Amino acid sequence: MSQAVRALEPSSLWNHFADLNAVPRPSKKEERVIAFMKAFGENLGLPTEVDHVGNVIIRKDATPGLEHKRILILQSHLDMVHQKNNDTVFDFETEGIKMLVEDGWVKADGTTLGADNGIGVAAIMAVLSSTDIPHPRIEALFTIDEETGMTGAQGLKGGVLEGRILLNLDTEEDDEIDIGCAGGIDSTVEMDFEEESPSSSNWKRLVVKGLKGGHSGMDIHKGLANANKILVRLLFESGDRFGLQISKIDGGGLRNAIPREASAEFCVKDLNGFEQWLSEDGGKIKAEFNTMDPGLEMILTDSDSSKKVISSEGQRKMLSVLYAMPNGVYRMSPDIPDLVETSSNLAR
Repeated sequence: MSQAVRALEPSSLWNHFADLNAVPRPSKKEERVIAFMKAFGENLGLPTEVDHVGNVIIRKDATPGLEHKRILILQSHLDMVHQKNNDTVFDFETEGIKMLVEDGWVKADGTTLGADNGIGVAAIMAVLSSTDIPHPRIEALFTIDEETGMTGAQGLKGGVLEGRILLNLDTEEDDEIDIGCAGGIDSTVEMDFEEESPSSSNWKRLVVKGLKGGHSGMDIHKGLANANKILVRLLFESGDRFGLQISKIDGGGLRNAIPREASAEFCVKDLNGFEQWLSEDGGKIKAEFNTMDPGLEMILTDSDSSKKVISSEGQRKMLSVLYAMPNGVYRMSPDIPDLVETSSNLAR
């Protein structure tokens, strides 16, 4: 499936990207890609080392005539955001990404592509393997676990690198150099609730799917739909009205990914009324996001019965909190145009 990608130009970049994407590399489980990068450097005959946390460092001497130039550190991270559609059968720990070229874009079949930061890794690999690109002495730094903790960068010991200039190849803009930093915090909310027996035998499963999703650090300002927020909105606005009793709710997957899918299982007293309401109000939500997320679907199917449901008080409290929880941009920078200063993502 990656042959179409390998035919793209520049050939070296895309072939290295295809080689990399054939190696499983989810965050915190980078053993295979660390071994892959170590073998890559050694096969080129370049000094290669793996530090105590798993970062890979490959060094390459300057091309003739550039020995006097300053050492340049090129850095990218090896891990990727591992997320798939619910109906996609895929194991990020054992399978390589299935890529295709569609309408001029390189995409993945039902999963994230791993271009963040795989395309940066591939670019560095192209420089390291090149015989015709002039460059100063290179220190290539491939860090681990950027997406879920930055433990690779934080664990890098002082003095390992000699260079004083570092280019981080992890940005969505290919014609700009960014100088800045970002920070994040995770908030976990826990609630206790009682269980009770259902009062209806009409068991249903509601799925919100077909959304674009995206990286919460790069795409939060684009107005993309959040599957968790849409699902909660539907349940909040219909629960008391049609007698919904929730037994299960599940949405999103990763802390830094805008949720593409979410689902809930529940019984409903007024099934006909709920189905009619869902058709009407669901259509309004589709229209609301038609420009940004035209693939949005809200699918209602039968579900296996469950013995217990969340108590009415617990359900009302849970849905109220999730419904009111902010999602998206809090504040844009007053100093830098188009820069998100603070945002929030209801990720899981």
